[in-house]
Amino acid sequence: MSWTLYRYILTETMFSFLVSFLFFFFIFFVNQLLLLAQEILTKPVPFGQVALLVLFSIPSIIAMSAPFASLVGTLMTIGRMTSDNEVLVMLSSGLSYRTIFIPAITVGIIISIISFIANDVLLPAGTVQFSRLYRRILVSTPALELEANSVKRFKDTVIVTGNVTGNSIDNVLILDKTGDGERRVIMANNAELKDAGKQGLSLDLERAFIQSSKEIARQDYDYASSTFLQYWVPQEDLIQAVNSVGPREMSSTDVRREIKIKNAELGRRTEERKSRISGHALDLEESLRMGPGDPSWNRKTSALGNYQREAQSLVSMARDRTIMLYKLEYYKKFSIPFGALSFVFLAVSLGLLAKKSGQTVGFIFGLIIAVIYWALLLGGQTMGIRLGYNPFWSMWLPNILALSSGLVMGIIRVRK
Repeated sequence: MSWTLYRYILTETMFSFLVSFLFFFFIFFVNQLLLLAQEILTKPVPFGQVALLVLFSIPSIIAMSAPFASLVGTLMTIGRMTSDNEVLVMLSSGLSYRTIFIPAITVGIIISIISFIANDVLLPAGTVQFSRLYRRILVSTPALELEANSVKRFKDTVIVTGNVTGNSIDNVLILDKTGDGERRVIMANNAELKDAGKQGLSLDLERAFIQSSKEIARQDYDYASSTFLQYWVPQEDLIQAVNSVGPREMSSTDVRREIKIKNAELGRRTEERKSRISGHALDLEESLRMGPGDPSWNRKTSALGNYQREAQSLVSMARDRTIMLYKLEYYKKFSIPFGALSFVFLAVSLGLLAKKSGQTVGFIFGLIIAVIYWALLLGGQTMGIRLGYNPFWSMWLPNILALSSGLVMGIIRVRK
């Protein structure tokens, strides 16, 4: 192993990585600005607070940019060296492909570690600070929370909105729970949103319809209609709506601990459900054994219905969506950072195939692979949530495909 060549390849790869990192950082940064523009910049929010929101978003941008930059940077470096015949000179001098792979793998390991730290430490901290600042902004500008065609939850209240024009909202649906335990459904054709400052939000509803029912007696309900109704969302409910901490705001250790707690809670609820299913099954068996001549025979239909409902609930519990979200986020915290290491094997193998314009071709191929990787990652996350696919394979399959493809092409290239 030539240490001079090692330092040379390492330096060239790091330089290309930095150039690629700046490119992806700019892309994700602009995307973040567009998201903020949609939610905040159109509202009367002080510039200093907007700047802090952007600052707290930077760790997530770094975590996403680094793996893709390692792919494009390595492709550009190895592609240029191949097209300039530098690789041919190394091989002709008696050096092996190891001279190229080892510096590239070193860069991949360094980038993976830095990206993991950004994803597991800086990103949760930045997201928490982002949420705290957003809550402060929300206190001064509560109208930020209501958007067009959205569903918002505020403590015991859910507000579904239609089209929004200025402060006017079409087709508003409100589901809430009163202090007396009554469930209410409120519908209105139009509503005007008013910012009541420290008191919260005010919705002036036109042509409203209200239905309320008791929690334990849904068949006993009241309804009324009104040409005008004023509905309030208190400030404490607004703050609580953005106060919850999700898996994205946690480190991998915290997420793993939460998964264990949720699995234990799910196991307890599953055992309770199984016990109720057994009770309904025994009631059904007893009714069937007694025969038509016994009064309990008339309860068989009810016992069968109870048994089927509990069994369906047990199946739904086994597919707990909350636990699936936590597991997907847990594996995602590792798969994205260490995707940089998987990309290195693929990038080196592809770069060795370059003939002319190695840097340009490497950059283009890197962008294409990055788009495919991102699509596979989003597809795996969607299938994990909706179809219950294994969360490990949903998040790690793109990395495994990249690593396997790189190893296969690398072996073929070395044998040639």
